Amino acid sequence: MRGDHQTLALLLFSAFIAVTLFITTRVGRGRKGSAEEFYAGGRLFSPMENGFALAGDYMSAASFLGISGLIALFGYDGMLYSVGFLVAWLVVLLFVAELVRNCGRFTLADVVAARMAERPVRTAVGISSVTVSVLYLVAQMVGAGSLVALLLGGTSDAARSWTVVGVGALMVVYVSFGGMRATTWIQIVKAVLLMAGAVALTVLVLVHFHGNINTLLGTAAERSGHGEDFLAPGLRYGGDLTSRLDFISLGVALVLGTAGLPHILSRFYTVPTARAARRSVVWSIGLIGGFYLMTIVLGFGAAALVGSAEVRASNAAGNTAVPLLALRLGGGEGSTGGTILFALVAAIAFATILAVVAGITLASSASVAHDLYATLRRPGRRKRGEVAVARIAAAGTGAVAIGLGLLAQDLNVAFLVGLAFAVAASANLPALLYSLFWRGFTTRGAVWAVYGGLLPAVVLVLLSPVVSGSPTSLFPGVDFQVFPLENPGLVSIPLGFLAGWLGTVTSPEPPDEAKHAEAEVRALTGAGAA
Repeated sequence: MRGDHQTLALLLFSAFIAVTLFITTRVGRGRKGSAEEFYAGGRLFSPMENGFALAGDYMSAASFLGISGLIALFGYDGMLYSVGFLVAWLVVLLFVAELVRNCGRFTLADVVAARMAERPVRTAVGISSVTVSVLYLVAQMVGAGSLVALLLGGTSDAARSWTVVGVGALMVVYVSFGGMRATTWIQIVKAVLLMAGAVALTVLVLVHFHGNINTLLGTAAERSGHGEDFLAPGLRYGGDLTSRLDFISLGVALVLGTAGLPHILSRFYTVPTARAARRSVVWSIGLIGGFYLMTIVLGFGAAALVGSAEVRASNAAGNTAVPLLALRLGGGEGSTGGTILFALVAAIAFATILAVVAGITLASSASVAHDLYATLRRPGRRKRGEVAVARIAAAGTGAVAIGLGLLAQDLNVAFLVGLAFAVAASANLPALLYSLFWRGFTTRGAVWAVYGGLLPAVVLVLLSPVVSGSPTSLFPGVDFQVFPLENPGLVSIPLGFLAGWLGTVTSPEPPDEAKHAEAEVRALTGAGAA
């Protein structure tokens, strides 16, 4: 039986890879090679197309595998991720989408540097964007490794590692040859597949329990090993003061972090107008809202039908809960239905990972080329080599993500994304909001806001239980844990805002009123927007 679903899943993996490589090749052939084409796909996508691509970028391996796994293991507390990811989109819609589209050209740094000294601001925001992107990429790599380990029986660490390497290589190919246009179409295909798979599994779970949610939750609680505590707060967070603070820290990071994610913000530049950017977010909210509601059903369904103990035995972090649920819904081990459904879900999850890593890698390479590299070039030579540098940067980003992905293979992918959100909310969000809404904001304030959030977030993660001091740490054999929280957002996000304010009020340079007025008119009306 295992050989059957291995073969079928690998065939489906290969089919998706073949289709996406075909898309990349076709798009790459007709590409002009300009920066606008490579970074923004020529700004030719409709709101609906971009809404599907936004949803595809956001509904990652963390969503499909990680969140459902956390709910299967921790019940109520795992739902925090679903709620946090969904609520975050309201922040994007209300405060960011339209203004970012009007103010920038390709990257987050375009917005922040619009009325500042470009070099220090672009350098700071570029470094922060690459850091966030790499953290997010690591989560996708871990998801790919977990998926293939399950497919191969969980016994081949070498296969798991080679999968991480293979995913990294494919993402470099997608970005280098296809740019934003190919990446967007890959995201659209992936979003359709993922929504179809989630709907099918959700319907099967509800049919199994005859549409009775109470029976589903009761069975999940019974098979979780925790009884009624499974359906109440406190199983993962809330047992003591530290875990309660960790709960708050994670929630704040999830809600605020989306508005600072480079690969999400870059999507607003692929549509022709700010109104189209806003409508894109409305489309994506509908898709994402439905999807995260379904992850709740899938998580509790896995707990009820597979059992929390079996999920944990397959993967300690819970990343394989959905494929195991699919196997059980199809008839279990040895059944034709189980074989087909397991293979389909594994292929969809793998497609999800490939599509998301392509989008994140593109955003990271754009930050390196457009923000970091371009600031070191003479103005007359910037455009000529920028796209080539972006392609090289994609390879470098892939190499770093592969290395870290191999280290972090035993961590939950949703948890890893929570760290990326915390860094984004700590470093990128303060600089972005201050530059959009504070008339007196200065260059020093922007640089201090980024580094004042980025450095504490990274340092606190390194000194937290994530890295050392517990059996589930990256380095379980050593203990240099000082900071007790797993997510640094509760401390690092206020520090980012505080540093931005302090840098501005102590800055010797007066704020440029004329540039602020120009940026404000552009942000609100779109006059002069690219």
